[in-house]
Amino acid sequence: MKYLLATTAALAVAGPACAQQIELKPVAEARLRYEHVDQDGLTQQADALTVRARAGLTASSGALSATLVGQGTLAVIDRYFDGFDNAAIKPLVADPQNVALYIAQLQYRTRTLTLTGGRQKILLDDERFVGNVAFRDNGQTFDAVRAELTPAKGLKLDVSYAWSVRTIWGLQGKGARQQAVSGDNILANLSYVTPLGTLSGFAYLVDQDEAAVQAYRLSSQTYGVRLAGSQPLSKSAKVAYQLSYARQSDYHRNPNDYAADYWLADATLDLHGWKLNAGYEVLGASHGAALTSFQTPLGTNFKFQGWADKFLTTPANGMRDLYVGTGYGWKQVGPLSGVALAATWHRFESDRLDQHYGNEWDLIASAKLRRTALSVRYAHYDARAMATDTEKLWLQADWSI
Repeated sequence: MKYLLATTAALAVAGPACAQQIELKPVAEARLRYEHVDQDGLTQQADALTVRARAGLTASSGALSATLVGQGTLAVIDRYFDGFDNAAIKPLVADPQNVALYIAQLQYRTRTLTLTGGRQKILLDDERFVGNVAFRDNGQTFDAVRAELTPAKGLKLDVSYAWSVRTIWGLQGKGARQQAVSGDNILANLSYVTPLGTLSGFAYLVDQDEAAVQAYRLSSQTYGVRLAGSQPLSKSAKVAYQLSYARQSDYHRNPNDYAADYWLADATLDLHGWKLNAGYEVLGASHGAALTSFQTPLGTNFKFQGWADKFLTTPANGMRDLYVGTGYGWKQVGPLSGVALAATWHRFESDRLDQHYGNEWDLIASAKLRRTALSVRYAHYDARAMATDTEKLWLQADWSI
């Protein structure tokens, strides 16, 4: 970290002789969000109005750059359980107040090689296994060294070693919600662009080395393959698709002896502004003696299996998610651009024992007004054999320079 700070300062205050070679780029982002949660089984509802701000600077000279970004989250209305403060008689809203160093990285970039060291964001493929959890105010970053190599057109090797995962729980993190989880994580992804789409092979060795929260049980090794692409059907229609398979088993100090499979098949038809989507995702139950299942502790899990967040941790009997959705978009509506409406329905079932967990509706309206992204989001989870009925509403505005 001291080396990173020294390098940033050196780039910023370099003498007149190299002033023309230095580029300074500010980083500034702000978010205002209101979240309301009504959850059966709790005596009170949750209301959270949070403000999240990020500010920093990227200094670059030739192939070398240094980036520092700090962030802060403030609860203007804090009638909610943030995981630490306020009683758990209110529903959880995972946006605790926080002040943190969000990004602190050095990067070396050429046409074929990018090396990044320090605190950074790592997003791989669709973020199912490794992501930034950008929806939450505090985000997820990695203290890591990352190498991205493109030795030939369409071919890319992406390998990271992360010794610490900075979680969404921020400086208050403790117990089951740690501020940071240490371990020797290896994240490797090899991709090649084919006429059918991008074909990826991956190996993710996750080492959750925090005995205090029993995170040993989340240490795993996952190997898989993924195909993602799109094909035109006509001048005004195209189809996009994703196919993925992975197999996961215990790793490092995980006391469970298990193996579980992951499957995804997803297709979206884009036709005259309409989008029709359908998919089936399976996070399998274990085939060993341990009662466990396929887990994704480093993924952006909010993006998957419904926004009500009932399945951030896969149930012991696994998960099968059948979903269908539709949406429509307009390029311009008055002063608004990128206007879109979308709705998705999920049916959740177990991978083992034939349980119907429940159903969920997710609705969203979004648009952009100059530099500000606006959205209204709603989730309704109808419980059957898992969790409780829950409704969530979000009103959100994101601004950035």
